[in-house]
Amino acid sequence: MEVGFFFWPFDPALVRRMAEAAERWGFDLIGVADTPGNAMDPWVAATMVAERTGRARIALCVTNLESRHPAATAAAAASLDLLAPGRVILGLGTGHSGTRNIGLGRTGMHDLASGAGFVRALLRGEKASWRGGEAHLPWVARPSPVFLSASGPRALAVAASHADGAFVNYGLRAENLARTGAALPDTVETWQIAALDCHADAAAARARVGAILAFMAAGYILRGDLAGRGVPAELHGAVAELRRRYSTRPGAADAALVDELGLFDYLAARFAIFGTPARCLAQMEAARAAGLRRVMFTVSLAADPAGTVELFGREVLPALRG
Repeated sequence: MEVGFFFWPFDPALVRRMAEAAERWGFDLIGVADTPGNAMDPWVAATMVAERTGRARIALCVTNLESRHPAATAAAAASLDLLAPGRVILGLGTGHSGTRNIGLGRTGMHDLASGAGFVRALLRGEKASWRGGEAHLPWVARPSPVFLSASGPRALAVAASHADGAFVNYGLRAENLARTGAALPDTVETWQIAALDCHADAAAARARVGAILAFMAAGYILRGDLAGRGVPAELHGAVAELRRRYSTRPGAADAALVDELGLFDYLAARFAIFGTPARCLAQMEAARAAGLRRVMFTVSLAADPAGTVELFGREVLPALRG
C-alpha cells in the first residue's frame, strides 16, 4: 500500500517538520494544500518540502484555475520539478476554501476539463490556448503529471478522460472503493483521500476529527444528489443541515455540529482513520481488505497535525508494510 498525507501549511516550522517526517518515516507522497484564507502560499511551502526531501513525491493537493492563471500554475509546477526532478504532481480542483475564502467562485466541469488539458499541454512543452490566449513554456524539463480532485460522477468522468491521476474523495468502505474504481481506468493513478488523526489519546483524536469530516463531507463530497453519493436515506436531512451550517474555516464548532446532527459514526466509518496507533492499524487493515491501495491523508485539523504524521509513521506504517 502507498501512503501519503497533505496539510495546510500554517507556518514554516510546521512545513519543515512535515517534510522531515515524510522523509524519515518513508511516506510515499506529501501534499501541500492551496488555501490562502487559512495558511501560507502553497508554492513557497512546496519549495521548502522539495529542499528537505529526496524520495517522496510532492503534490499540490490541490490548487485551482481561478486564483491563479493556469499558465502561471503550470510554470510553478515546472519550476518545482527543477528542484525535485520527477517528483512533482500538480493537483487541480474546482475550488473550495482556496477560492471561497478570497471571494472567488468555483470552476465548472467544462472549464476544469479544458483547463486540465491546457496545463498538461504546457507541461509537455507545447503551445496551448486558454480562454482566447496562447501560452508556451519551452523551458519545461519534463511533464509533471496532472491530477484532478474528484468525488462525484461528473468529476470522475473528467478525471478519467483529462488527467494523469485522481485524488478521490468518496470513502474507504468496499462499496465506495468499488464505485470509484469502476469510474476510473487503470491508466489514471488513483489516490483515495481520508482524514487522519492518530493520537495516543483516543479521546483527543475523536474530539477533533469531526471538524475535518464536516469540511470534507459538506464542502465537496456529499453535494448534489445524496442518494447518488451513497448516503442512506435516513441521513439526508442531517447531511443537508450540515451543508448549510459548516464552515470553510473549520474548528470546534464544526466538530460539535457533526455530533449534534448524529453524523459522526457514519462519516468517520466512511472517511476517516483515527484513534490510537493500534486502532489506526486495525482500520487500515480493514480498508486494505476492502480494496484500498493508495491513500492520501488530510491531517491539518488533527489534534496535533505533525504529531499525527510522526506517530502514524513510527508505529503504524512499519506494521502495515511488514
